[in-house]
Amino acid sequence: MGIWVVAGLSLLVAVGALSFARRLSRRLDSLTQSYWELRYDYTRLRSQVARLDPEQAEAVEPAPPPAATVSFVSLSSIKKKS
Repeated sequence: MGIWVVAGLSLLVAVGALSFARRLSRRLDSLTQSYWELRYDYTRLRSQVARLDPEQAEAVEPAPPPAATVSFVSLSSIKKKS
């Protein structure tokens, strides 16, 4: 009898987890769609501003991030000298 109770409870937990995962999946799809719609609207409005005032559009464009300088440090130079 105890095994059937455990099996029944585990089945209920599995159905609940499946329901929760499906809800999260639908919410993620909705958020992804909203993100791409917003990105499309932003790009469309930015191009409209660029057509209206080309000089201002250049000032609105974000500057590219500065290139990071990467230098090599050998492990032997970091090794502690005893």
